[in-house]
Amino acid sequence: MSFLKSLDAAASGLSAQRLRMDVISQNIANINTTRTENGQPYRRKIVLFEDRNQNKPFYKYLSENAKSKLGDAKGVRVSRIVEDPSPFKRVYEPGHPDADENGYVNMPNVDLVTEMINMISASRAYETNVTSINTIKSMALKALEIGK
Repeated sequence: MSFLKSLDAAASGLSAQRLRMDVISQNIANINTTRTENGQPYRRKIVLFEDRNQNKPFYKYLSENAKSKLGDAKGVRVSRIVEDPSPFKRVYEPGHPDADENGYVNMPNVDLVTEMINMISASRAYETNVTSINTIKSMALKALEIGK
């Protein structure tokens, strides 16, 4: 993998993880939103990633010739942001304006613990990509010093 391809792959990871952290923050901010524009509670969003190499499925990288094929790696990108289909939480709050006739309110399907774990994971992945970029930069500077 060349110097610039390595930087490009790490940079794509940075932007993908930044978007993931933004979506996680949106989920946390809407943890108590019981009514959105469509009249339903907020539904948790999930970021899906895919390889920027559209023409090669991941299993091909795991073949015997993986070392030669890794040179074609182009990084990661966000393929789409989807809504979590898990059911809403039902909470008994008879005084709530969105309560049904039995006093239950449909709350968003956002779990704070899950979101915090995902935020830590995204943050660590972001830090890993920054470390990768710094390592590439250091190697390039050392290569330039050799040429002096």
